[in-house]
Amino acid sequence: MSPLVQMTRRVVFSSGHRYWRHDLSDEANRKLFGEWASPYNHGHNYTLEVTVEGTVDPRTGMVVNIKRIDDVLKEVVLGPCDGRSLNDEVPYFTERAPTVENILRFCRQAIEPQLPGECILTALKLEETPTLYGELAAHSNMITITRVYEFAAAHRLHSEALTSQENLDLFGKCNNPAGHGHNYVLEVTVAGQPDNQTGMLVDIDKLDEAVNREVVDRYDHKHLNVDVPEFKEKPASSEYIVAEIFERLKDSVPARLTRVRLWETARNIFTIEAA
Repeated sequence: MSPLVQMTRRVVFSSGHRYWRHDLSDEANRKLFGEWASPYNHGHNYTLEVTVEGTVDPRTGMVVNIKRIDDVLKEVVLGPCDGRSLNDEVPYFTERAPTVENILRFCRQAIEPQLPGECILTALKLEETPTLYGELAAHSNMITITRVYEFAAAHRLHSEALTSQENLDLFGKCNNPAGHGHNYVLEVTVAGQPDNQTGMLVDIDKLDEAVNREVVDRYDHKHLNVDVPEFKEKPASSEYIVAEIFERLKDSVPARLTRVRLWETARNIFTIEAA
């Protein structure tokens, strides 16, 4: 029997949208949507990733013909949304805020019934900006929002449990007594049920406030081994850094923390997921 294989197709579309309800007063809108409230549109170049799963057809060597997926996406997503004002031209958003969360729901509702029978939808990912994306897991219908942050910090890979020579042999130039630095990229992922009025599962301002307080302001432009107490007694490895970040955020962010991912470099990536 052929194994199940997932295939992901990526498309881009440009849309305008606004966070504003015409049935509410200006004051009520600003209270509901905060700094995002405006009666005027702003736009994004959205990137949508659609993941399907199926068995490999022994005749073609494919799970599904990518052209068939493209045809579906062109008909039900790109056609209705690309170059459009979501609030005004897509009926789904007449009564719903066009948030990342609701756009993911719209895409699932539009795509799933049109997929070829040889595959099923397993996941959607929608990037609104380089620092904000959402994901929808089809099997559980769970939606997550990921916010991306940066901080610059120095560290030295060194363990007091090892001799000087053992440290040098293990860590090489990363054991330099003066340390070295990285521009770390931090992804914080939270899950929950979107609010019926705002369409958002988390207040981004409050999420930013928590992450900046607990992590970014604490680590940015610091020598982690010297300036940050939690790394004075253990190596400031990215494994320990990502674990410390997860512990600091799990009870501090305003939604359920599901994943923390730390990019030390473009090739070194460390992830912790909630059990």
